[in-house]
Amino acid sequence: MEQLNEEIEQIMQTYPGKPEYLIFLLQDIQDKAGYISPESMQLVSEHTGVPLTQAYSVATFYQSFRLEPRGDHDIRVCLGTACHLKGGQRITEELERRLNVQAGETTEDQRFTLSTVNCVGACALAPVVVVDDEYEPHVTAKKLDRKLKILEHEFDENKEGGPDA
Repeated sequence: MEQLNEEIEQIMQTYPGKPEYLIFLLQDIQDKAGYISPESMQLVSEHTGVPLTQAYSVATFYQSFRLEPRGDHDIRVCLGTACHLKGGQRITEELERRLNVQAGETTEDQRFTLSTVNCVGACALAPVVVVDDEYEPHVTAKKLDRKLKILEHEFDENKEGGPDA
C-alpha cells in the first residue's frame, strides 16, 4: 500500500496543480491502482485546487471512472435486445446467485466483479457474457459454471504457488 501511495505521489508530480489536469490525474491513478480511492480523490482535489465535491462530480459523471475496487475477474452480461430475448436476464440472476452479489458489485473475496451492459456488439452470439475481455457465446448456466470453476481453480493454484504458500 505504501508503494502505491508513492506511485500516486509521483503521478501527481507529473502534472501542474491546476484544475484542468483533474481528469488526467484521475485516469492515471485509476490505471495504476485499478480504482480511485477516497484518499486519492482527496489528494487530487488538494493538488488541483478543485473542491472535493466537484472532483467526485466529475468522477461519477464519467462511467469509465471506478470509485470501488474491482475483482480480479470482470464479468459483464449483455442485456441488449438479442441477449435479453435469449436469456440474458436469467444468466444475470444465475450469476448473482452463484457469486452472491448483485450486478454492479464485487465479491467479498475480490475475485469477481459482476456487471450488466446494454450491448457488446455480438448479437449473433446471444446470449453473450464477456469474462475478462473474452467473449463467451451462446452462454448457458452450465457453460458459465464451468468457466467460473476454471477461474476459481486458477486463482487457487496461484494462491498455493505464491509467496505466501
